[in-house]
Amino acid sequence: MASPIKTDIPARERLIFALDVPDLQRARELVDTLGDSVVFYKLGLEFFLSGNYFELAADLKRRGKKIFADLKLFDIPATVASAVRQLARHDVDFCTVHGNDSMLRAAAEAKGDMQILAVTALTSLDQGDLDDLGFQCDARTLVLSRAKRALALGCDGVVSSGLEVPALRASVDHALITVCPGIRPILNDEASAVNDQQRIVTPQQAILSGADYLVVGRPIRDAADPGAAAEAIQEQISDALQLS
Repeated sequence: MASPIKTDIPARERLIFALDVPDLQRARELVDTLGDSVVFYKLGLEFFLSGNYFELAADLKRRGKKIFADLKLFDIPATVASAVRQLARHDVDFCTVHGNDSMLRAAAEAKGDMQILAVTALTSLDQGDLDDLGFQCDARTLVLSRAKRALALGCDGVVSSGLEVPALRASVDHALITVCPGIRPILNDEASAVNDQQRIVTPQQAILSGADYLVVGRPIRDAADPGAAAEAIQEQISDALQLS
């Protein structure tokens, strides 16, 4: 049986910091503060609406960082394809698409060197939410179904809770990249208790389950010492990799 852990990803690239801040000044301050403790940055909708998205993306690339554009593109296939081509021009590494088969296929065909991640089920949703949305299945079944479709349509990976990663690895092995939000490390900081996620795991649980990348935001951003918080998570990732 193949190992659940993909071994060709540099350990320090596995932590993706969610740079969810409202303006360029705060973003640059955090990047400066984090320094070498973070290699990979997620830029989402909040910062996109600041008007400085691509300016910061260029800054990050000059610093040798990697970029995850978490925009969850959802529109008619032609528009999704055009948006993906625009993003790829800015040397973005990952981009999320949250749509049906035709949207995912259009994104995959337009991606160039960028990698497309299909959103499976948001980690803020619990079973009650899925029931309200009309899904006649549990989160695990939904994630597996969407992951298999994403692979068939040419996507490179999926975004899912760490809780579903073991089933993904058993079903599609390492054919898809797995990016996991909803990571809640144990930190000696009150900020770590703030949480609106429902399906959460620790860094060690996620890595040992086979997650490739872990997305962490507030436990780093709101910590008294963000750099130290990021380094603590890097150590938890490293320890998990050694345990494997």
